[in-house]
Amino acid sequence: MKGFVNFIREQGVIGLAVGFILGGAVSNLVKSVVNDLINPILSIILGAAGDLGSATLKIGPVEILYGSFLANLINFVVIALVVYYGVKGLGLDKIDKKK
Repeated sequence: MKGFVNFIREQGVIGLAVGFILGGAVSNLVKSVVNDLINPILSIILGAAGDLGSATLKIGPVEILYGSFLANLINFVVIALVVYYGVKGLGLDKIDKKK
């Protein structure tokens, strides 16, 4: 059993598992913050009526749908920051054993 515990600590499995669980757990909360708070503010600034996901740029007959990409990028950045500061704040970055 001791060999198994050492393997897990040396390979960083704990950190990976914690990041995966925290990312999944806060995903809905972060999505709500982005959709309900950040996107409306950005849509006012960018001039997109209502939802940021519907923001488009029309060049002649072509319509570039950049709003959905921007909303997903914001979701990713916020989730990454929450997971990073969550792991740092709980001190979980020091669990893994150095090789």
